[in-house]
Amino acid sequence: MTALDLGLPSLGGLDGVPTTDEKQTAKEYTSDQEVRWCPGCGDYAVLAAVRGFLPQLGLRRENVVFVSGIGCSSRFPYYLNTYGMHSIHGRAPTIATGLAVTRPDLSVFVVTGDGDALSIGGNHLIHAVRRNINMTILLFNNRIYGLTKGQYSPTSEVGKVTKSTPMGSLDHPFNPLSVVLGAEATFAARTIDANRAQLTEVLTAAAAHRGTSFVEIYQDCPIFNDGAFDVIRRGGDEAKQRIIPLKHGEPIRFGVDGEFGVVRSEDGYGLRVAPIAQVGEDAVVVHDEHRDDPSFAFALSRLSDQDLTHTVTGVFRNVDRITYDDGARQQMKDARSTGQADLGTLLRGKDTWTVGADRDVGGARD
Repeated sequence: MTALDLGLPSLGGLDGVPTTDEKQTAKEYTSDQEVRWCPGCGDYAVLAAVRGFLPQLGLRRENVVFVSGIGCSSRFPYYLNTYGMHSIHGRAPTIATGLAVTRPDLSVFVVTGDGDALSIGGNHLIHAVRRNINMTILLFNNRIYGLTKGQYSPTSEVGKVTKSTPMGSLDHPFNPLSVVLGAEATFAARTIDANRAQLTEVLTAAAAHRGTSFVEIYQDCPIFNDGAFDVIRRGGDEAKQRIIPLKHGEPIRFGVDGEFGVVRSEDGYGLRVAPIAQVGEDAVVVHDEHRDDPSFAFALSRLSDQDLTHTVTGVFRNVDRITYDDGARQQMKDARSTGQADLGTLLRGKDTWTVGADRDVGGARD
């Protein structure tokens, strides 16, 4: 069901949020707080990209709000000259839901980490996604608990040796893209902190999407998990052999000379990587981020391995579906027009009764 099915306009993610004609710069989105992350932290690159793309949205700063949970990434709201809330562990999507539903004039962002979002906040994340709340969720994935000094997280690889897993992690990690696509996310993307151009492109598309936009950002923790993504962050031929960039409407190919492509699996249920010289150009699938069936985007997410042999980046899925907040506001409007919004009517409706008015139970009156 889309917005049009409910008689609502098909709105972009920023529609209804007041805009300004004033030219804005990254400096205006920079707060007076000292940025306090470890030297070399990937969060610096993400912060710079966010400060750079926010002025392009043309919104009033007082109508932009960032909500974070707990973790290194959750310092984010302090460093932006917008409204913000450093909330509680794992509950940022819940607080953001309240804002999005009650304040359609706000552009709502959630900043979270792999531990905050996928451990204590797992249920809150998937329910925000399935409800399609109009918010943008940025998940910083460094595969470690950085704030609490280096324990393994829900995205740490099998065998990962950390302070809490001295003999190696036995847990099978989450693939965050697979998780949210399993909840039928209407917008799902992945990018890397070191790729400023793609990061900005993905963030802009996410902000423009109406519904829950989920963006996973591979981010380096130089203190407790240094080099976790170096094979794809450093660029060069090795990165080209591993990174599979997605472009809507284009064949999915990669490699130093574009010699590899994504093709259908022999069993017909998934996707796989193959040398184009062996399978032919016609076998390479064309990326369609607007495909209504989420199984194609889910199959793309399964190409990414724990060892980063293949890492799919870009926008996996971008489709239109009615948002929870638009639907809730429409219900309220309908209730007011039909008189169903009257509290007294609701309290004394057909599903009410009087208990024990004239009955004795065990000799005592109810």
